Amino acid sequence: MLRKIGFDNEKYLRIQSAKIRERIEQFGGKLYLEFGGKLFDDYHAARVLPGFAPDSKIHMLKELAPSVEIVIAVNAADIAQNKVRGDLGITYGDDVLRLIDQFRQEGLYVGSVVITRYAGQTAADLFRSHLISLGMKVYLHYPIPGYPHDVARIVSEEGFGKNDDIITQRPLVVVTAPGPGSGKMATCLSQLYHEQKRGVSAGYAKFETFPVWNLPLKHPVHLAYEAATADLDDVNMIDPFHLQAYGVTAVNYNRDVEVFPVLQAIFTGLYGSSPYRSPTDMGVNTVADCIVDEQVVSDAALQEIVRRYFAAACARRKGSGTAHEVFKLELLMKQAGITDAIRPCVAAANKLAAETNAPAVAIELPDGTLIGGKTSELMEPLSAALLNALKELGGIDPKRHLIARSAIEPIQRMKTDCLRSATSRLRCGETLIALAISASEDEFAAKALEQIPALQNCEAHSSVIVPDADAAVYSRLGMHLTESPQYQSSSLYHNNN
Repeated sequence: MLRKIGFDNEKYLRIQSAKIRERIEQFGGKLYLEFGGKLFDDYHAARVLPGFAPDSKIHMLKELAPSVEIVIAVNAADIAQNKVRGDLGITYGDDVLRLIDQFRQEGLYVGSVVITRYAGQTAADLFRSHLISLGMKVYLHYPIPGYPHDVARIVSEEGFGKNDDIITQRPLVVVTAPGPGSGKMATCLSQLYHEQKRGVSAGYAKFETFPVWNLPLKHPVHLAYEAATADLDDVNMIDPFHLQAYGVTAVNYNRDVEVFPVLQAIFTGLYGSSPYRSPTDMGVNTVADCIVDEQVVSDAALQEIVRRYFAAACARRKGSGTAHEVFKLELLMKQAGITDAIRPCVAAANKLAAETNAPAVAIELPDGTLIGGKTSELMEPLSAALLNALKELGGIDPKRHLIARSAIEPIQRMKTDCLRSATSRLRCGETLIALAISASEDEFAAKALEQIPALQNCEAHSSVIVPDADAAVYSRLGMHLTESPQYQSSSLYHNNN
């Protein structure tokens, strides 16, 4: 059964590109375009808007490639704290390098990296030196006391004037980042100040996926966005400037509303007037026009809220998250009127764990079938669930063994005798490799292997926190795994690798 589609991606590419071109033409000479969200791998949008392609935004930019210059902003505090992208499992610093490589592979020019809110962090200094050694231009932007309310200080030599002037070469400067809170808007505004000092007329616009200005304030899509940014305390709100200017209700979020007076002051101070009357005016967003099935999108958004709740609860259990984030997500679930019961795989995994008195996993297939995987002498539950799901998808007898003993035993000996592993049970990656080896001689193993693409977008749940490496396999397969916030044992130290 194919995944239900709730979003028309082709229509989105067409009309969103047109809107961006219109905005570019609004300003003469130079435009700083803040790209909210992720340019590559926007899996949050893909999960919340079934049918949205994770790399949609990059396709728009490629049409304008000769005019585009990329500036990547990264918060110095995120570097110092080794902040990790939850969807990819890599630090923001590593993601900057990944983004540079991917932009270049797509034929897009990356001009520089700007480290924002720099306050002498040692980790930021090391990262800057590393980038410079790789041939990248790196600029520093500093915290500004009173930001964003002390406009007089901000728009002065003591504010934006202290920031490095990012030297750009092309008319369309796209400012992006590994994640939210990286200082993209402040980077753009700072550059408008420096461009004016050089006598260059430059404009600013914003392109983001969420929030969607013309969806209701408490729409599940908006609640899912707040869930995704729980660590930043972002709050969706009615744009008061837009309501006052046009008498039209529009949804924006707190940081844009708070900083809007700064933008107005900059434009008024530099050019005599502001082209924008509200934060909503700054952006172009056609998402609502491309939703083709409201129920599918709403259901997907509610699932995302629960997934974010489990992720935050596990992060708190590991010591990398906060109780505040969990509390906020619990409130969002209450606002949405949901519990984890909307994920049938949660109850199924916990039930199997109780029956076997050991960790267990459940996978929900596209047609709603629930497949379990339990802990055994041979396999970890994540591995068993994968194999059982592939059997079900391929119409293979669930009692049939797919992996040859000749493929299993060498792996087990390597784990225990050479790598000194505490267990010989096969983990996810090892299981898939053993299955691939067996497929060369076993038609049923080959048939099971062919079903792997069908696992994409399947929901899954583990009754315990799982090793990061195993969770990464599920992620690479496109599966949506959640975990109960508890460890298999009561030990204080847990190896997450």
